[in-house]
Amino acid sequence: MIRLKPLIAVLVLLTSLSSTGQEVQLTKKDSIVKSYWLVSLGTNFVDDSGDAFGSLFDFSDGWHWHTVPHPSRASIGRYFENGLGLEAVATYNKYKEGKIVDGEAIPADVDYYGLDFRISYDLNMILGETGFFDPYVGVGAGYTDANNQGRGTYNALAGFRTWFSDHWGLDFSTTGKWAMNTENATNHIQHALGVAYRFNVKKGLSRKGEEKLALLEEQQRIQDSIAAKQKADEEARLLAERLEKEKETARLAAAEKAKKEAEEARLAKIRNEIDKLSNVYFKLNSSYLTANDKEVLDKLVGIMENTPSLVIKVSAHTDSRGTKKYNQWLSERRAERTMNYILSKGITQDRIKNDAFGETRLTNECEDGVNCPEEKHGKNRRSEFVIVKLN
Repeated sequence: MIRLKPLIAVLVLLTSLSSTGQEVQLTKKDSIVKSYWLVSLGTNFVDDSGDAFGSLFDFSDGWHWHTVPHPSRASIGRYFENGLGLEAVATYNKYKEGKIVDGEAIPADVDYYGLDFRISYDLNMILGETGFFDPYVGVGAGYTDANNQGRGTYNALAGFRTWFSDHWGLDFSTTGKWAMNTENATNHIQHALGVAYRFNVKKGLSRKGEEKLALLEEQQRIQDSIAAKQKADEEARLLAERLEKEKETARLAAAEKAKKEAEEARLAKIRNEIDKLSNVYFKLNSSYLTANDKEVLDKLVGIMENTPSLVIKVSAHTDSRGTKKYNQWLSERRAERTMNYILSKGITQDRIKNDAFGETRLTNECEDGVNCPEEKHGKNRRSEFVIVKLN
């Protein structure tokens, strides 16, 4: 069955905007926060005099509210798109000497600790969007240690948050706490004020935004219908031309593919030639190049001369014998001598890089303290070639 009311609303809005010439656009104002995580830090005020609800607004000289001059409340919660929120709240306070607590004046200051879990509901789900004003109600349970007595509590709360941005705002709430066991402890009330920060914010469209989106989709559907007819007429005229262009495109694509394959084959050949080159291997505690090493480097120079776009990095290493500091210095000398030999053959500085790693990148198990034959140590005294750029 067609839902007539939303359709009629969209058509009425479409007619109204068309008559006034107003352009419909979705803006930031049409976006609202749907779900998020929230943390808050603030302070709390407690009345545990035994008649907290009867003297809720009693601010006379004998009032029994308690607070501390530093942050005393922290919370974390998760809020969902359906308006429900789950939150854990930890509070601290201090009952002041001489004030009424559990119906009697206390002889000394007493600490107050509370840990509460609550489920809240966003009243905007009923009231509609109220912008920066975000009222809520909730219920929960918790545990309070006050006046040297532990007590479980049933909680009911009401409050609101006011947001300055998508992330920052203030949280105001009032919570009534009813002791599960009233034999020794009275009910009490707790106000809270804190700075709230929300993250992992998921946003969506408001009701007005959804109406705008429906209107835009309807406009788009009409435009698409007109464009479809125009396109059908145009396609009949362009069919022969398009077929001819497709033939030309296929010919060019085949030529381009052949060119690309030839280029890929050329680059693969160069990479294969470099891969086949032996590393430069050094004698123990030496950074000097042997005749065999120079033959390897001459082959590399030949490849680079034939490939002007090729950029190579020389990576120099040592075996594990000796101190790490000495081996780092030795690998730097090996890298420098290898690079300088290549430069001496006419390769420009911008085409050859070098790096030195000392004994940090061994090719086998011959670490400090491992007894290895000289042949295995020799595998680590090397300069390697890495392709940095090739096109």
